[in-house]
Amino acid sequence: MIVHIVLFRFKDENKDENLKEVTVKLNALVKLIPELNFIEVGIDFSRSQRAFDLSLYSTFNTKKDLKAYAIHHEHLKVVELIKAVTLESKVVDYIKEDLNRC
Repeated sequence: MIVHIVLFRFKDENKDENLKEVTVKLNALVKLIPELNFIEVGIDFSRSQRAFDLSLYSTFNTKKDLKAYAIHHEHLKVVELIKAVTLESKVVDYIKEDLNRC
């Protein structure tokens, strides 16, 4: 399984509204993109200086599925919104091994 995690830091202007809108649009992608197995979006409540504002955790069967998601037109629409309302993002993609196979 492929895991894709992204952290976002939002601009202060209309932050709460933008967080809600992005959360709704990201969550909707699971029904629009067949390659996307699972998505979880979380808004940070700590508001500490070290914290990012929003996290995205999603899973895919293969690297090819992740690549298809990345260029899917529905995903790209959300990316454009995110670029307009965020200051920065960080990403990590990894293969989650099935530890029960040992």
